[in-house]
Amino acid sequence: MTGARAPQATEAAPRIDLGPSITEFAGRQAPFYVSRFRLLLSARKRTWTLNRAALLFGPLWAAARGLWGFFWLFAILELFALVQVGRGLWGDLGAPKRAEAERLQAKSDQIAADAEAALSRGESGAAALRESAANLARAAENAFLEAGAAAAGATTLLIVGLVLLVLFRLLEGLRADRVYERQYSRWRSDRRVPSGFSFSRLAAGLALAAIMFPATLYRFTVSQPAEWLRTVPISRTYHTGAANLLDRWFDRAAEAGAGVFDGITAGTEAVLDTIEAVLAGAPWPVIVLFLLLAAWRLAGVRVAIFTGAALAYIGLLGFWEKSMLTLALVGSAAVFCVLIGIPVGIWCARSRRAYAVARPVLDLMQTMPAFVYLIPIIAFFGTGKVPGILATIIFSLPPVIRLTALGLTQVPASVVEAARAFGATRWQLLRGVELPLATPAIMTGVNQTILMCLSMVVIASLIGAKGLGQEVLIALQYVAKGQGILAGLAILCCAMILDRIVQGHFKRPDDGA
Repeated sequence: MTGARAPQATEAAPRIDLGPSITEFAGRQAPFYVSRFRLLLSARKRTWTLNRAALLFGPLWAAARGLWGFFWLFAILELFALVQVGRGLWGDLGAPKRAEAERLQAKSDQIAADAEAALSRGESGAAALRESAANLARAAENAFLEAGAAAAGATTLLIVGLVLLVLFRLLEGLRADRVYERQYSRWRSDRRVPSGFSFSRLAAGLALAAIMFPATLYRFTVSQPAEWLRTVPISRTYHTGAANLLDRWFDRAAEAGAGVFDGITAGTEAVLDTIEAVLAGAPWPVIVLFLLLAAWRLAGVRVAIFTGAALAYIGLLGFWEKSMLTLALVGSAAVFCVLIGIPVGIWCARSRRAYAVARPVLDLMQTMPAFVYLIPIIAFFGTGKVPGILATIIFSLPPVIRLTALGLTQVPASVVEAARAFGATRWQLLRGVELPLATPAIMTGVNQTILMCLSMVVIASLIGAKGLGQEVLIALQYVAKGQGILAGLAILCCAMILDRIVQGHFKRPDDGA
């Protein structure tokens, strides 16, 4: 018996008509963009379309439509092509070599005249002068030939520029609809995205092109452009005045805060002396045994074996005392970084306003060249180990602050709400919930801080911080390549020992040593 016919599948849901939305977005020439966007959105494979407005007007079309990234990309590419066209049309390509040839020829003529004068006086150096004049004359002749060859390449440069310009315009026309359709997709979810055709944006694009194109073409195609366009106007008066003002400010600040700076120096020196007494004063077998046991318990057997090999390298090559001093410097700086950085990171995680204020300061601390830190440190604290530690602290503090704040803000809100529901106070919530969950991120920050402290060792040696950095500095001064490499490897051993031990407890089981 034939069974009943199975019911047909339900009809596909009707597609949303995007025509009114695209019309609202595009403004001028809306029917054209409605058809193009429908084609692009319905095509299963990559579809190429040619936008004639973009092909003809290039970056100006992009500016009028609010595609500023598209505008800047192709404005720069077209400017590069136009520079080649301009150099091929009216640029004097052989001018630099011709000027060099003229200088060489003038020098050759002068030396030749000196040779004739010496020969008339019967001096013995006339032959050498004649030889020098002949060599310069040959060099001038070669320079003239190179100038001619460069000038002959103008036609090739012109053709290359025109070909590039056509290719860039064609690429703009082929990519314009796709890029504009992506902007439409963003506009559907965010109406702040530019839409429509704007004469004000077109005027802005025209103004930018009027500034960029003529000035750049003039600069790169004229053999002797105006001086004001080639060099930035400077004023030594402003530079000298600003430098003198900063000098006076540093002097007054150092004098007014002498007590505060002395207190900071005393506290830092006390911590440094304590750590240095433990590392440098204790018998070396005790230090080796302690580090091996710490590496084994925290990071495993492989890290303990690596630690033993690194310590053997440091000891056998005579770097033990300097390595212990380096570890004391790094340890002192790391202690202060942790004591300052973790509370500040907690504060930044708790207060958006505090993090908004701290963020630009942290950016400044991380982007400022390391050598610049030494200038205020020397002005306020002089030279020696303590100023080196203070410079290291400033340089190495940002990672622990940032990662502490990041780890605390990434604690799941559901866990925090559950702890509050059970009546946890803010201190209990921080100590028992948030800090344990944020510990991996915090320890990553501590690890990065320690490694940055080690990277500052060589630079801090410039102001009297001794240790392995001093060995590298001496090797640089006397170009002692072997000594510098050996000392650098000793610093590397210290860094890897600290990295493996500090991070050992938080490594995943599949992580290598």
